[in-house]
Amino acid sequence: MQKAMGRTLGLAALVLAALGCTANAQDTVRVRGTIERVEGPVYVVKARDGAELKITLMDNGIVVAIVKASLADIKPGLFVGSTGMPQPDGSQKAIEVHIFPEAMRGTGEGHYPWDLQADSTMTNANVEESVASVDGQALTLKYKTGEKKIIVTPQTVVVAYSPGDKADLKPGTKIFIAVAKKQPDGTLQAARINYGKDGITPPM
Repeated sequence: MQKAMGRTLGLAALVLAALGCTANAQDTVRVRGTIERVEGPVYVVKARDGAELKITLMDNGIVVAIVKASLADIKPGLFVGSTGMPQPDGSQKAIEVHIFPEAMRGTGEGHYPWDLQADSTMTNANVEESVASVDGQALTLKYKTGEKKIIVTPQTVVVAYSPGDKADLKPGTKIFIAVAKKQPDGTLQAARINYGKDGITPPM
């Protein structure tokens, strides 16, 4: 199962990388929302801004479950992503941390602006160190061009990826799509749909 997941998620990472290289920013959108209904191959999603979106999955696309994890699961050597809010001392206060499987190491590596909240950032990097701090746990995340100190508090949501099942993509399921490409007919197409397992809202 782990090898199969590795191959599948590895392929997805390559597909997403290809999309990022070939699609202009204005041709793609990021989707956060809830599936309202399923019409054949089309998922009708209510986005967080209230818009109704029609989304299809690419023929070689995959679905990935977002499952609950904990701070104890974050260990040095893992590749993780964290949405954070900049702090006066230069650190980032983590809103969420998602643990990548090894097959997705390097996905979106770096530190850059993110759109979860106003002024939020995303840091995808290797966990170099994890030490206790006054506010919680301090993670040192190192990427190719630098490093960031991430403060994980008791309020930080921690999740991980797990093999998904299309049967879980039903009304009421909350989804997150990092890259959805606009189609000529107004629909969106995705190489990968992340969804919250057991009622979880993908926190990215």
